[in-house]
Amino acid sequence: MEILFIIVLSVLTLILVFWAIIDIARSRFKDPNKRTIWLIIVIFLPMLGSILYFQLRKKLRTSEKIMFQPKFKTQE
Repeated sequence: MEILFIIVLSVLTLILVFWAIIDIARSRFKDPNKRTIWLIIVIFLPMLGSILYFQLRKKLRTSEKIMFQPKFKTQE
């Protein structure tokens, strides 16, 4: 029974860590260097880093929408 508990806990931890890494990679941060810092924290401190990131992510991310503004070359 203990082995099953350890396996389930390990799988849940892996899911949490991968979810945090994917969310960090997809998010737009106010400071671009924060993405690298949070990736390092989540990789080296998986459980604690993931929990901290999900608790603080609203303060770290920007709510600005990405505006698509292509620059076309004009032929003269």
